[in-house]
Amino acid sequence: MKSFVIADPEKCIGCGTCMAACSTVHKQQGLQSHPRLTVVKLDDATAPVMCRHCEDAPCATVCPVQAITKQQDRVMLNETLCVGCTLCAVACPFGAIAFDGSRPVAMANSYDTYIPSTIRSSNPSTSIPSTFGQDILAWEPGVKSIAVKCDLCGFREQGPACAEVCPTQAIVMIDEANIAKARDIKRECAADSSASAKGGAVTR
Repeated sequence: MKSFVIADPEKCIGCGTCMAACSTVHKQQGLQSHPRLTVVKLDDATAPVMCRHCEDAPCATVCPVQAITKQQDRVMLNETLCVGCTLCAVACPFGAIAFDGSRPVAMANSYDTYIPSTIRSSNPSTSIPSTFGQDILAWEPGVKSIAVKCDLCGFREQGPACAEVCPTQAIVMIDEANIAKARDIKRECAADSSASAKGGAVTR
């Protein structure tokens, strides 16, 4: 049974706290700091758009390097394997996959040794503290644009950070127990409606 996070637009106030929390906890893990959900506004309603961890997971189907795989109740992305081809973002029906390039926490911001660069040398230049090369050829060590998607904060015992910090409890984690409870409530409502309709018909 899959698990996923969902938001209630009637409760969401568009504060962006969920995005900030998502970015913070992933950066602390040495992962891309880009938030795994995006708060969007449509007319007078706001709600975060996030991965639904689909049963058939089209993003995993199109990934050429199998960086996205289905694991137990969720669809996971291995940032180390991702090559940034963007096929997953194109395949995602919810627009829940973004691309970003940021340096993991453990990566150095600069280098102590100056590496000279000349026309005849292939060595990168360190004239700019955190980058190598100049202008269009400049590159920043440890940074590459790769996919980022919700992983349900699998590394946290408390569960998804977005649901934990939401001030209006608009974001909830859905799992097998939640779905079973919702199903039972709907069945009871359906039974009550049928009984009421039958009673009304007999009265007439």
